[in-house]
Amino acid sequence: MGTIKVIGFDADDTLWVNGSFFKETESYFCSLMSDYIDSESLLHELYNTEMKNLDWYGYGAMAFTLSLIETAVKVSNNKVSADIINKILEAGRDILAKPVSLHSGVSEVLPGLSSDYKLIVITKGDLLDQERKLSNSGLLPFFDHIEILSEKHE
Repeated sequence: MGTIKVIGFDADDTLWVNGSFFKETESYFCSLMSDYIDSESLLHELYNTEMKNLDWYGYGAMAFTLSLIETAVKVSNNKVSADIINKILEAGRDILAKPVSLHSGVSEVLPGLSSDYKLIVITKGDLLDQERKLSNSGLLPFFDHIEILSEKHE
């Protein structure tokens, strides 16, 4: 390991829990839209909408929320109620408001690594959301550099 000088980390689902919040919201979305479409078909439509919207909205809770709304409008043939749209918006805000929960061992490992290596975060997603999570994580003192990208490429 003598030649390694820098260690890069992703953030979401590497340093802290994140993906499960989106899965919980998908489940809630399925219950909201159950009068219009079955869960499997709805999730398929949502995935297609998210893939179509990546170039427009990128990643993160806000992009996800916009895709939820667009999918709700589409699968309901423009009949989805304002109440359901409001519940979708609230669910998106709930993702953003989740506390940062570090994965087991992260807070023990980073101090040791940071004394021997330059540590960096290279993550993608919404800039404001990623900055908030990094700030709330308590991990900023261990990192020498942070890059929040719209997309990761070689």
